[in-house]
Amino acid sequence: MKRLVVIGGGRMGSALVGGIFRSGWAEPSALAIVEKVAETRQELADRFPGVEVADTVPAGIAAVLAVKPVDVADACHKVAGAGFQRVLSVVAGVPIATLEELIGDGTAVVRAMSNTPALVGLGASVIAGGTTANEDDLAWAEAVLSSTGVVARLPERLLDAVTGLSGSGPAYIFLVVEALIDAGVQVGLTREVAAMLVVQTTLGSARMLVETGESAATLRHAVTSPGGTTAAGLAVLEERGIRAALAAAVVAAVERSQALGAAGQPT
Repeated sequence: MKRLVVIGGGRMGSALVGGIFRSGWAEPSALAIVEKVAETRQELADRFPGVEVADTVPAGIAAVLAVKPVDVADACHKVAGAGFQRVLSVVAGVPIATLEELIGDGTAVVRAMSNTPALVGLGASVIAGGTTANEDDLAWAEAVLSSTGVVARLPERLLDAVTGLSGSGPAYIFLVVEALIDAGVQVGLTREVAAMLVVQTTLGSARMLVETGESAATLRHAVTSPGGTTAAGLAVLEERGIRAALAAAVVAAVERSQALGAAGQPT
């Protein structure tokens, strides 16, 4: 019997398995991946030696649902027939009530919202427990997702807010990086050099936030000399409403997530 069965070998499913490999949370032989596409199964088998890769659901203690939203009903029915004790869903836009209805009684359900940096072990995830999920179930879900980054607990009603902030957040960051690279080219740098400088600046700035424990405001003040170059640049950003634009982007994404959820569509 497998310790964990990951149903869906796409980007998020493979990211979870990769994170578990790196963290040592479970031995390869204790894991299984269920994937319906034969070519993908072979790729997964090559990437994760020792892990069972199959097109049917094996017996196991717990499962992760990492399928596309259109496939969630079929996956839940397979889970229900396998008798798992716990299920963690990373399927976008499918609420706990739907998952519990599809899976049936006897299985604790935890829903998660994760973002794409989980693919490189730096994801941000939030979990919400279902009606029968207890502390042990939530701690288990945290342990699984911690292999791909940081995890927080919130009520399910706040997952739309999480979607708008950290779920869509990488796209906001990528847009800023893209704009800064273009600006570097505009002032005379080659695109290659501009990209190197901007990517490393983004990475280093994020690392400073993590390792110093200082707030973003404190670190911004530290690098901004009165009357200096950074102050001049920041003045333009404030004048053109960067804070308001980012806040409006998050609100718009949250509202869209709520609308899609109400319509039964994936977020």
